[in-house]
Amino acid sequence: MIKVIRSFVNDESGATAIEYGLIAALVALVGVVAFTALGDTIVGAFDDIASALCNGTGGNYTVSNAAAGTAGSCT
Repeated sequence: MIKVIRSFVNDESGATAIEYGLIAALVALVGVVAFTALGDTIVGAFDDIASALCNGTGGNYTVSNAAAGTAGSCT
């Protein structure tokens, strides 16, 4: 019984899993902050690409409006 208790006390594998979990949470948090800060820039870049593709096929692209919640469209 004492061997089992000593084995449990000396086992550090759970600590390693917790450390990896904290690192993953930190990386996710940094990603959310970065995407939030760069959101308008990213939307603008995708609008430029969509506009170029739409205009290249002879269409007319209407840009998206994130504030109104509307996506761009090609007609």
